Parts: sequence; structure tokens; C-alpha cells
Amino acid sequence: MRMLEMTLAALDLLVLIYFFVIGKSTSSRKITNILIGAGLLTIPVLQLLLEGYRWQLVPLYFVTLILLASILLRLFRPVPMFKKRRVLRYVSGLALSILVILSTALAAALPVMDLPKPDGADAVGTVTFDWTDRSREETLTADPGDKRELVVQVWYPAKKTSGQAQFLFPQDPQIFHNYITAFAEGLHLPAFALDYWKYARSHSFQDAPVLSSAKPYPLVIISHGLGTSRMLHASQAENLASHGYIVAAIDHTYSTAATAFSDGRITGFTTELSAEDIYDKARVIGEIWTQDVEFVLNQLESLNAGRIESNFTGKIDMNNTGIMGHSFGGATAYNAAYTIGKIKAGINMDGTLLDLDRDQLNKPFMFLQSDASAKMTEALDDPAVPEDFRERITKETQIIRHVALRGGQIIHIKGTAHFNFTDLQFYSPLIKYLGMTGSIDGYRGAYLVNRYVLDFFDKYLKGGAGELINGPHADDPEIDFQKL
Repeated sequence: MRMLEMTLAALDLLVLIYFFVIGKSTSSRKITNILIGAGLLTIPVLQLLLEGYRWQLVPLYFVTLILLASILLRLFRPVPMFKKRRVLRYVSGLALSILVILSTALAAALPVMDLPKPDGADAVGTVTFDWTDRSREETLTADPGDKRELVVQVWYPAKKTSGQAQFLFPQDPQIFHNYITAFAEGLHLPAFALDYWKYARSHSFQDAPVLSSAKPYPLVIISHGLGTSRMLHASQAENLASHGYIVAAIDHTYSTAATAFSDGRITGFTTELSAEDIYDKARVIGEIWTQDVEFVLNQLESLNAGRIESNFTGKIDMNNTGIMGHSFGGATAYNAAYTIGKIKAGINMDGTLLDLDRDQLNKPFMFLQSDASAKMTEALDDPAVPEDFRERITKETQIIRHVALRGGQIIHIKGTAHFNFTDLQFYSPLIKYLGMTGSIDGYRGAYLVNRYVLDFFDKYLKGGAGELINGPHADDPEIDFQKL
């Protein structure tokens, strides 16, 4: 909860104790009642003005109004309330206390997101591009004239900037409403349930000047998971940027929960994957995403060369480019590393592989695995597992080990589940109880992911020693280097 939210909840509980436990109201306590009334009026007004309304706090606002009205009655009618109705008095106090506790629990369970701060030395800037690939037809819409259009957000080392950091989500009221409506549909929630997302801030500064450097900055591309968003990788991008990387995260249009374009259009998730042809369809979608990566790399090259006007001319080291992705985006990272010569190294965060014939990748590549992924080979011993799935897991495991033996790593982070490799773990502590994240503390899990991702790219894009990825460390007992 935010500071004034906690203050208001604490104030309401203290006033309830004063009213219903201490109980008596006499003229000698008039000053006390005036002070309480001033607090009940001032704190919620400040909270609404400085922090903003949240639907989770509606019960708290209601209790505050009831208490404020009670104070006014006490001031002008100094006879003990409920004097002859002791039962009603205690029932009322209990009911109002329950409302305060309920509101506090809702606000804590669905908090305004607090992303981990980047731990590098540099401030972080961000800018978002809306690019159209005129050479590609959009195959995920019905209109044959559509071209493939992508939103790409770039984070980069920036000059120190004063003021507040950028909001995480669009701030135009109509665009934001349409954005969370699309997101909410995928989650089967009413749109108002996500309205509080508008208060979430990143640690980046919009359009901040690029930090001057003697050398251009290495580049890392991020590919999100199927049906999620680039927004779920903001903290990873910010952390890399704070350590001297330019990071570009792609929204793969029509495969995101929601994408907001610069003209206000919103697209949602319309990518269809049926159980009957899931592998064939996944390969088709994977090829579209890989082409997205190649197109974005070409656009970034144009930025660097000055063919597209920007602040990035001469700032991007296109000769040291890496890629990372989560889930389906992890599979895309593998495919992109395999097929695009510009990419030197890659990371698959808890993703599968799409093309099992691509088994000769000879670039550094790291696989980060959750508990479930690390135990996937146990399915090979289960007679209930279909033969085709068993064959696929066997082949996939062979490819991963083959690639790891050629300059890569397989790292299992104990206590993680699939979405510990994204920022979803910071959206609500309830995520853990839905099985989407594991037993590890979300901030600890994110710290470990960022730590090993940075060490990997430092080694292969900056020529570092790779101190962490070379073997176990006592400081990181959750890290399990898989045997090859």
C-alpha cells in the first residue's frame, strides 16, 4: 500500500477504537473530536489528490465518511451515541472495522506495482516507436491490405534527469481505458479491476538524452511470451540499460494481451492455436515473430546510421547484439539466434523450442529454467505421457544440451515457476497462490534473473569474464547448474 493509504487505514482503525472501545463523548473531549474530524477530512483529501482514487479503497472511503459524520454529531450533540443500544454500538464498530480490514487487504493484494530499481550506475531513458514493415503482409488479420505493424520500446543509458519517472502504461484516459479493457478481456476481468494500473511508474525517463560514451552500447532485443506484453519485461530492460546496454522490447502484434499504437488504436490477443495442430501453428507464429526481430534489427540499424532521425545515431553497437525472451519469446530468441547472423548470443527464459530440426546452433546460448522445466525429463518415465510428446521432449532436451556444450549454460533457478521470469510477479502477491510464480520471493527471483542475464551478456557482448555463469556461487544457493 502507498503511504497515505496506510495512514488513512490506520487513522480509521484508531478512530473506531476511540469511538467504540473508549466510548464516551463529553464536552471535555471537544478538542479531541475536532482534531479527529480534521484528520478524517484532511488525510483522505490528500490521499485522493496526491496518490489518487483506487476502487480497492471504496470501503475505506465509506468508513471515513461514516466516522466524519459521527464526529459532527458528537460536536453538535454531545450525548453518547448508542447510549442505550450497547449491542448496536458494538455491532456497528465491528462492521466498520471489518470494512477497513477488507479494504486494506484488497489494497495490499492488488497493489500499485513497485518494480525493482535498476542496480546499475546509469540513469535510464526510454522512447517508444511505432514501425510498419511495408515488405510484409499482415497474416493475422482478415484485411489483405494490412502490413505488419509493431510497437517497440527502447531503453538506454541516459543523462541524469530530474523529475518523476515515466508511467508504465499509457496516460491518455481513452487510450488507457481501451488498453486495460483489452488486457482485462484476456484475464476474464471487468476493465475497472485494472484501473489502478494507471498509477504504476517505471524507473525510466521519457525521451531523456542518451548518455555520452566513448564506445557505442551493445544491443539486446527482448521478446515477450504468447499473450503477454513487453510491459512484463520493463524491469529487465531497465536493469540492462542501467549497466550500459540499449534494449529494445517488441510487442508482437495480435499476440499480446494488449498493444497501444501511437494513434490510439488498441489491438488485443487474436492469435489462434488449436490443440489439433498446435506445433505446426506455433512454428508459423514463431516464424512471424522471428521476422519481427529481424525487421526491428534493421530499423535499429537505420537509427544508428542516421537514416531514421533519432538520438541513437552512432550510439548502438550493432556488432554486439544479443536477444532474450520468455516462454514463446524464448523459443523466438533461439530461432532468431539460429537464423539471424547479426545476433551473437541469446537467452531462453523458461521457453520451449519450436523447430526441432534447428539443432546445430554454434553461438553462446543460455537456458534459464523454472522448477517445472527442470523436471520435464521426468515425463519420459511416465507411461501415461503420449508417445509423440515423449519424443518431442527427448529431442528438445538433446538440442538444449548440444547447444549448452558449445558456449552456453542450462541454469535452473530453484523455487521459480513460469512467470518468475517476468514482472507479473510484482502485480499482486496473489499470483503465487494461482501457481503462476513459485515459492521464491519475487524480488529475489528477479534479482537472480537480472544478475545472470547481465553476466551472460557482459561476457559475450562486452568481453567480460563471465564470473557467475561459469559455476556455482555460495551467495546464490537457488542457482542450480544443470549437468550436461
